[in-house]
Amino acid sequence: MTDIKEKLTAFSQRFNNRLPEFFTLPAGPEKRVVQAMEYSVMNGGKRLRPFLVTECAALFGISEEKSFRTAAALEMLHSYSLIHDDLPAMDNDDLRRGKPTCHKQFDEATAILAGDGLLTYAFEIISDEKTHPRPVIRSRLIKLLAEAAGAFNGMIAGQMLDLYAENLKNPSEPEKLIKNIEEMKTGRLLRYACEAGAILGNARDEKYQALIDYSRRIGIAFQIADDILDVEGDQALVGKTLNKDAEQGKITFVSIYGLSKAKQIAKDFISEAEHVLNIFGNKADTLKQLAHYIIERKS
Repeated sequence: MTDIKEKLTAFSQRFNNRLPEFFTLPAGPEKRVVQAMEYSVMNGGKRLRPFLVTECAALFGISEEKSFRTAAALEMLHSYSLIHDDLPAMDNDDLRRGKPTCHKQFDEATAILAGDGLLTYAFEIISDEKTHPRPVIRSRLIKLLAEAAGAFNGMIAGQMLDLYAENLKNPSEPEKLIKNIEEMKTGRLLRYACEAGAILGNARDEKYQALIDYSRRIGIAFQIADDILDVEGDQALVGKTLNKDAEQGKITFVSIYGLSKAKQIAKDFISEAEHVLNIFGNKADTLKQLAHYIIERKS
């Protein structure tokens, strides 16, 4: 665990050191929205998704430098989703990573525009030839990201399903429902991170599918871990308001099965995630360590 924490911390520092290059401020008053965008992207975070892009690409010999812009574009899009997720009309959160959420630090209108700005900026970054010299690779990355973030079977669809589920008192298949929410809301960007690394590495067939399978298992485990942290986490470490799931009547693995069984389900998914990586041999050791970190983290 210490080893993967150190790797994540070192990666985050390198990644964060380069992010400001994307935020040159306009001269006029419109710079406020860029300031809000930068505030939200630079507001801490584990950089798990960029790390996944980098590590998955590294399985195929792709350097961190060559995967950086794809990882940065994904983090822009992820940060947009957090800004909008925190808004009063959605989860109505005042804290994100221990700091005021974007709409609290600025205002609601600026936060909405900042989210919109980061969403569109992600595609501007990833479509640039500096991201990859081959147009076909950039096209695949763009299409996949649009699908992962979208309203048909992506993150927006998952958010809508999550809002819908809040009004359900006794769903007929609660586990199926929360798995569907997780797959689209949380899981799709984790899957994109793994697939993007595979695309950058020109992966094929079994190895490409193995990374998809890995992403699905860590995605569910990640959501279960979040549900557990909401119940028994330390708010100072988690950096956001806790115990909101129960207050809002959300359906979670914890609400269905209780803490003990939810933890075991998460462990089982991590064991499966480790197994599907065996095709890569010891080159996937860091990804295996990351899988365990996901359910053992305190924030």
